[in-house]
Amino acid sequence: MTSRAIWWIRRDFRLDDNPALVRAAQANALLPVYIHSDGEEGAWPLGGAQRWWLARSLTAFAAKLEQAGSRLTILEGEAAKTLVDLVKRYDVQEVVWNRRFEPAPLAQERRVEAALDALSVSWKAYCGNHLFDPEEVATKEGRPYQVYTPFSRNVRARPAPAQPKAAPKLLPAVDGAPSGVSIASLHLEPEIDWAAGFRAKWIPGEDTALGRLRAFTNGAMASYPIGRDQPSVDGSSLLSPHLAFGEIGIRRVWHTALASSSSPAASTDKFLAELLWREFGTHVLYHFPKTDLAPLRPEYARFPWRNDREALRAWQRGQTGYPLVDAGMRQLWATGWMHNRVRMVVASFLVKHLLLPWQEGAKWFWDTLVDADLGNNSLGWQWAAGSGADAAPYFRIFNPTSQAEKFDAEAEYIRRWVPELARVPKQLAIAPFDAPPLALRAAGITLGVEYPHAIVEHTKARERALAALTAVSKKASPA
Repeated sequence: MTSRAIWWIRRDFRLDDNPALVRAAQANALLPVYIHSDGEEGAWPLGGAQRWWLARSLTAFAAKLEQAGSRLTILEGEAAKTLVDLVKRYDVQEVVWNRRFEPAPLAQERRVEAALDALSVSWKAYCGNHLFDPEEVATKEGRPYQVYTPFSRNVRARPAPAQPKAAPKLLPAVDGAPSGVSIASLHLEPEIDWAAGFRAKWIPGEDTALGRLRAFTNGAMASYPIGRDQPSVDGSSLLSPHLAFGEIGIRRVWHTALASSSSPAASTDKFLAELLWREFGTHVLYHFPKTDLAPLRPEYARFPWRNDREALRAWQRGQTGYPLVDAGMRQLWATGWMHNRVRMVVASFLVKHLLLPWQEGAKWFWDTLVDADLGNNSLGWQWAAGSGADAAPYFRIFNPTSQAEKFDAEAEYIRRWVPELARVPKQLAIAPFDAPPLALRAAGITLGVEYPHAIVEHTKARERALAALTAVSKKASPA
């Protein structure tokens, strides 16, 4: 290994299980650099919830580096120019980083590679935040996958992901490293403090991520196949934002789950399958880079979406009159996170009950989710709309009421996030629009006053959606 190296830190704010760091730490002097460059994120600069997380993640990460005898340098600007300036100033022989596979970050990486090549400076990029490089996974015909099951079958048949490597105990420092800019100067924090619920739920950072992993694999993972579908139960790993910011390595998660003796094999396998959905989302976006905003299935470009800003606003604010939908949207606004089962319900409601474009939902999730991941976000919304890879059949339309009856039968989740309905009997809380007015008034509820009327009627909305979806499906069929 050469004597001076730059570790270009992107979304990998951790010391454990970090292949770029393992390489860089072999140098005699190491300069860890984070370059904040919103302008190089394309159509998807950091949303508000992500910016809140990033501020705290950077703070926690800087402290971890100091404990290892190093120091984080934070800079702003175009990545290639910034790195070239550092290489020249500090006589750096190698630059290393972990790859990102979204379209704009990939383009940023290509510019960095070209700039370093022009200087004859060595560089090395690693697949450090995913189990499998999307370039290396293909069908027998050499094509990218568009269906999850064969993708999953392919990657599971491959050699097991490499064992994670522990964090270096001590890192070689660079004398006279640049001071950079402060985290506060990046203006990541919201001007209006809307994040009190975030602080109550989340502590960003590598230590928290590793602690969550231990707690989950020793506890909730044992009942994961059931718990993951019940929004009132603490059955999720809550690792998604830590993975999104690279505060924990995916190989560490994978192998820790496999090694756990606290869970039945079926439970562990279900959790691993969900990790592979994350891989699948990255795979699809990498090979079909326009699917962040355009339908994978071209016939859906002709879909007759409605333009109803009032209905969109009601959905965003959790004021649709469908309690499970409203509970999910309010949980999202308050905590920056939403239970996965409810994500599917609220997404289906937006695109099928309201016939509003899935891109509007994707943008709202991007701005409000602390765990926003472009591959997963694009895959999930196109799945709901029926326009993407492994999409739900066009005729599959979630009924919010039956979903609540099945997965929140006691209305515990609804009552928590829709407090207007906290004193209403469970069945009335699940479907207040079907309740006798006297029964609601006895609980202190008048629809249209304390809680809104349903903005659409399910049966009519379903029929309207099926008519539009069937028309699009027929146009796509061969003559």
